[in-house]
Amino acid sequence: MVLKEENQDPNEMEQTDQYEKHHDVITGEKATQTKTTSKRKRAQKTKSNSHFTCRHCGRSFGEKQKLQMHVKVHNGERPFPCQECGKSFTQQGALKSHMRTHSGERPFTCQQCGNGFTQKAHLKSHMRTHSGERPFTCQQCGNGFTQKAHLKSHMRTHSGERPFTCQQCGNSFTQQGALNNHMRAHSGERPFPCQQCGKSFTQQGALNNHMKTHSGEKPYTCQQCGKSFTQKANLQSHMRTHSGEKPYACRQCGKSFTHLYSLHFHMSIHTGEKPYTCEQCGKSFPAKQSLKGHMRVHTGEKPYSCEHCAIPFTGILESKYYISVFLQNATM
Repeated sequence: MVLKEENQDPNEMEQTDQYEKHHDVITGEKATQTKTTSKRKRAQKTKSNSHFTCRHCGRSFGEKQKLQMHVKVHNGERPFPCQECGKSFTQQGALKSHMRTHSGERPFTCQQCGNGFTQKAHLKSHMRTHSGERPFTCQQCGNGFTQKAHLKSHMRTHSGERPFTCQQCGNSFTQQGALNNHMRAHSGERPFPCQQCGKSFTQQGALNNHMKTHSGEKPYTCQQCGKSFTQKANLQSHMRTHSGEKPYACRQCGKSFTHLYSLHFHMSIHTGEKPYTCEQCGKSFPAKQSLKGHMRVHTGEKPYSCEHCAIPFTGILESKYYISVFLQNATM
């Protein structure tokens, strides 16, 4: 008697029985060894809850169909192409989710804040921003993350690994998405325009942050001093002024910095590199932000102003210095 596996495909069982019968007819003997081996394998599968294991990476699946879909990751097979942009996917479900990026459909809505998402998994991950849950913890520094992918990317800050390299300029990145965004600096592509002022951005997140300059929204508030920010990252960066934390260290001289851009700016002292050049006067700068500030000399733009008397300034340091002097004089 053959021990049947609960999840086994009936067609496969029928083919096995026909093979054994055919073997008997040709040889005139019972395929005892074949039956015994087949029984043993089926029994092992039943005991292990019918796990199907990938030969490439060792990952196990409860269903054969899921294993077959997973194997496409290894062999590079992507049989489901998007008819709009040509991008291909290993699964029909992945293509379906991708199509929402074209249609704008966001069927999974957060009941707390109203944000919509194209995938249920993205909503589940988002909910952790409300609950404060960070189930993925870095064993080296203790930082917690809402997603496993974020932890994986974070680990590269410890290892120094930057596996995604720009073929045009050689800059490397810890994430594929960061490289994709960087490539727009070369192509000049800015696919995310502001509907109010027409300004365009290379990233959706940058557009979202920009929209707050129109609405005046500053949802992220420091609990220690009450200062508010348009972006969560800016609040996190600000908190280091209270804690004194300087997590970004120069590997050459050991000097530490509160902000990553400060470290990048500092590194130019060692390398002498000034990759950002003004197209109007030819002056070069080690940081993009420095070039951006310099351009106001040509445009006459003065985006920073004193909150007390509204005098405009080209740079933020000028405005801060003026405000400090203004307040000193006001108290005298």
